[in-house]
Amino acid sequence: MGSMKKTSTQAACTIYHNPRCSKSRATLALLRERGIELKVVEYLATPPSVPELRSILGKLKLKPDQLLRKSEDAYKTKVSGKRLSDAQLLTLMADNPILIERPIVVIGERAAIGRPPENVLFLLK
Repeated sequence: MGSMKKTSTQAACTIYHNPRCSKSRATLALLRERGIELKVVEYLATPPSVPELRSILGKLKLKPDQLLRKSEDAYKTKVSGKRLSDAQLLTLMADNPILIERPIVVIGERAAIGRPPENVLFLLK
């Protein structure tokens, strides 16, 4: 079954990754260099659902509008200048994953955004 070297105290690590993003690639490399076993989710191809986004936001301790990439065209056309509820923003992010800030690393009940990539290192402690 391969070499699964997980200990019972090591929580599963997931990275919501965009391979085209340099910060995302750097964060992934940083974790792999440290021997961290990762579940890599290419979130543009496999977007998180609204419940998954709620869970991620809870772990990040952020509101939906704090996880939006404001430089994206989708933000300018679908969000900017509109008064949207958190539920509406979550639905927009699930339907338009390009709006989600990246990369996000989740380990157990904690999460961090890899901007800069070193931001995720506290999760390993």
